[in-house]
Amino acid sequence: MTSPTLPGGTLTLADDLTLTRTGYGAMQLAGPRVFGPPRDHDEALAVLRTAVELGITHIDTADFYGPHVTNQLIREALHPYPADLRIVTKVGSLRDDRGAWIPSLMPDSLRQQVHDNLRTLGVDVLDVVNLRVGSVDGPDDEPVGERFAVLAELQQQGLIRHLGLSTVTLAQVTEAQAIATVVCVQNMYNLAHRSDDALVDALDAQGVAYVPWFPLGGFTPLQSDALTAVATRLGAAPLAVALAWLLQRSPNVLLIPGTSSVAHLRENVAGAGLELPADAVAELDAIGS
Repeated sequence: MTSPTLPGGTLTLADDLTLTRTGYGAMQLAGPRVFGPPRDHDEALAVLRTAVELGITHIDTADFYGPHVTNQLIREALHPYPADLRIVTKVGSLRDDRGAWIPSLMPDSLRQQVHDNLRTLGVDVLDVVNLRVGSVDGPDDEPVGERFAVLAELQQQGLIRHLGLSTVTLAQVTEAQAIATVVCVQNMYNLAHRSDDALVDALDAQGVAYVPWFPLGGFTPLQSDALTAVATRLGAAPLAVALAWLLQRSPNVLLIPGTSSVAHLRENVAGAGLELPADAVAELDAIGS
């Protein structure tokens, strides 16, 4: 099935899980450093409602954004939720009183985080829960089985429909798949950071979605200059080119660009639909080589 309005159409990962490939990431709706209330409460609500009006059925969030802020905004703006909307959340981290990110992967904490997401989103069951086990610096090599099994137990209890992973290696994905089905993996990946190339392809072969974050994160000045040169030649913004490249990279890629502005949201959606010619793709591919 193809969306009439959104770049990339949709991706079906299970009988009850079809997501628009152009989604929305709610992290930026919280305050500075993803902590505290939004700068503009009404605009935050308008962004979420506009996302749904544009046809987006994939909203990414986490109860530790704020904390609680983005989930509460999603509930205020969209509850009762449209029948086709799928909210993807994640667990594995908490925030302290100063906004620091605290890894929290003990079984009791994971269970509590799931219940916190249920409460703040105002639902009886969560569509997708990602287990985040790495850090902003990338995946670690720690086993994930015991932690993932906690979520699988909650899935069996009917509190979660589908499970995913965040900031993981292929080996960790394989370990988790021996416990329960993994429908998506959310890692850092973009034109400049291509270490997950093999993982993207492996997951595509399995019908598992790959959800990249930080589409412009970690670029060197030379890489930024190369992207800007391609964007200028195409008459487009660098972010639009970066998003379009991701969408064209593989059919299992789902985009979740974030923003706290309605205007920027519309720009992101339009930019993702940019058709990149073959020579531009080749030039962009070279950025991460």
